[in-house]
Amino acid sequence: MRKFSALAVLAALPMLGGCGAGLNLFDRDAPDEMIVARQAPLALPPDFTLTPPEPGAPRPQDPSSSQQALEAMFGGPASRSGVESTAISRAGASDAGIRSSVGDTATNTVDKGVVTRDIIAAPQGDGSEAQAVIPEG
Repeated sequence: MRKFSALAVLAALPMLGGCGAGLNLFDRDAPDEMIVARQAPLALPPDFTLTPPEPGAPRPQDPSSSQQALEAMFGGPASRSGVESTAISRAGASDAGIRSSVGDTATNTVDKGVVTRDIIAAPQGDGSEAQAVIPEG
């Protein structure tokens, strides 16, 4: 019986060692949950004397839907350059339904051949690795 109680005391010693703070091998730098920090008090913002909006009135800071569309497509209104204005005036007025007739199957198109396709598909670069091929024929 004496050996059993001695073994029980020896087995309990490592468990009791975990309760101490001095020789704990698994001690981590954890924050102390008992420390209470005070937060800064809330401050009231200054009064800017803003007038409330009228019901149903458009918001003054929001642009119209057409302005939003222009900004989404082109990055906002911009003045045309002289070259662009000249090109547009020489091109003349276009048909109102031009976009519909371009995709029509009855619209005639010009086949540029494989040369144009090869030019468009050519890799970018300075051309240092380019080779000239002369077709036999």
